Amino acid sequence: MANESKAQLIIYDIINPFILLLIKLKITPNIITSIGLGLNILATIIFILGAEKANRTELAYVGWGGFTILIAGLFDMIDGRLARLGKMSSKFGAFYDSVIDRYSELIMFLGICYYLIAHHFFLSSLFGFIALIGSMMVSYTRARAEGIGISCSVGMMQRPARVVTIGAGAMFCGIAHFFIGDVCITMENLPIVLFETISIFTVPLTVVAVLSNITAIKRLNHVKHELAKIND
Repeated sequence: MANESKAQLIIYDIINPFILLLIKLKITPNIITSIGLGLNILATIIFILGAEKANRTELAYVGWGGFTILIAGLFDMIDGRLARLGKMSSKFGAFYDSVIDRYSELIMFLGICYYLIAHHFFLSSLFGFIALIGSMMVSYTRARAEGIGISCSVGMMQRPARVVTIGAGAMFCGIAHFFIGDVCITMENLPIVLFETISIFTVPLTVVAVLSNITAIKRLNHVKHELAKIND
């Protein structure tokens, strides 16, 4: 429980009745994990549809994609909690969850990068790819560290933080587009964009790109120091 934030504990209190219902229905954690993967695939389909069917200024698809990512992230929390409360924890279950999480994240970034490239947000698509690299390296450094017997959960940009940052950014981008849209002024009959609503999505994506790679580097240094202590 020490590694769980106050926000996570609050969410657990909210979802516990639902988890107890799942236990009664004999729903296994692996089923919940698989549903989470399906939701991330759905989010990617939404982003791809937005790339193909909407123009650059229509951001409803971004909003719905972000909402779906957040729901998928909720299922990612539910599976672990279900395994603990339902006494269904297993080594294979933990392994399956870890593997499916990687697939889910890669698929999510596929949709995001496809959308950004299709609408010519080239710099943002680059940061999306950098975020993908950082996300994978955060998970990989922890897995490799634990493989050599070192606990390695340092750094702020772990999977729940990445999912919430990207999903919430995309969802609020869609909401802001619906109520506000881009902020423009007209000078000499020429519209000048002061603020693009897509920034509500791309700025958090850039934050994930930077902080996830910083987290991976911190984990690399953490393992180096821990190994030095052991060898001293």
